[in-house]
Amino acid sequence: MKPSRHALLYACVAGTLALGACNSLKTPSTADVAVSQAAVESAVRADGTEFAPADMQAAREKLALAKKALAAKDYKSATDYAAQAQADAKLAQAKAGSAKSQAVAETLQEDIRVLRVELDRARTQ
Repeated sequence: MKPSRHALLYACVAGTLALGACNSLKTPSTADVAVSQAAVESAVRADGTEFAPADMQAAREKLALAKKALAAKDYKSATDYAAQAQADAKLAQAKAGSAKSQAVAETLQEDIRVLRVELDRARTQ
């Protein structure tokens, strides 16, 4: 049985649309992985590795999974892992910022305490 021209035409159109759909997923996935890479690097610069090591480890692992999925052309998984990596990196960066702020606040509190002691001593003399 010979396929009709219409059947061949429909098969070609369907194939072209399928290839276009796959390619349309690649670009956003690649961009998502790149954004996640930048988020991890930003968290490292913000001392996330020191102040939130577990979150940084999770971000790095998920970024590696995203890159692996991208290489395997599993664009849905790549996008999902990239989003998770970015969230973990942002959390690590936020925790690092919070820890630094807390340390500054504690230092200021100690400075205020020392000044009060000095003022009390000056008043008693």
